[in-house]
Amino acid sequence: MTDAPLMRISCIVPVYNGEKYLSEALDSIFAQTFRAFEVVVIDDGSTDSTPSVAARYADIKYVHQVNAGPSAARNHGIRESGGDLLAFLDADDIWHPGKLERQAQRFAARPELDISLAHARNFWSTGLRDEETSFEGPRVGVLPAQTMVARRRAFDRVGPFDSASMHREVPGWLVQARQQGVVIETLPEVLCDRRIHESNRSRGVGAKDAPGMLALAQAMIAARRGRGTSAT
Repeated sequence: MTDAPLMRISCIVPVYNGEKYLSEALDSIFAQTFRAFEVVVIDDGSTDSTPSVAARYADIKYVHQVNAGPSAARNHGIRESGGDLLAFLDADDIWHPGKLERQAQRFAARPELDISLAHARNFWSTGLRDEETSFEGPRVGVLPAQTMVARRRAFDRVGPFDSASMHREVPGWLVQARQQGVVIETLPEVLCDRRIHESNRSRGVGAKDAPGMLALAQAMIAARRGRGTSAT
């Protein structure tokens, strides 16, 4: 496809102690069929070899910050980026090669569209094969932190992510966006692979936050009523 200047996408990658998987995440960005993008890596105070991994890539903007959590890192990435469209990839996950192209097509087709979401599929690291078997294979769902592409104007309207939240900041932000009339569309395709491994945040703070997640899910369902989210 033709990469129009106004369709430049800033790919923001928050990372904390991500030496093990960061290169796979970055490689999946540079393998995109859509080429009009920049990559901004926000190192959230890593103490491992994350800086050395990032240094292997000449075409990224690497920024180090004092550890403040993934929400603050994403917000920092927004400030450091220059694209009209903003995409987010966790440092342990992988985009499919056609992800950005597919979503850029939707923004080109729908000038009123503010946010594009897609589906993601779980996959397990080698050490968790027994867990994968117990789940009877991969699960597919909409994971906004890994699949969202948003026009910058959406953040100008809604504001930044809640930097005090350590687990459900992106779904919470989407609830606010829907309440303010931001136009959101969800694609049916699986465009991202989410890695399940021993250090996932959902195994720690997320597992302890079940009541909050339930309340958030109920709020999102209520916000979606009367607003279509499917794509054609």
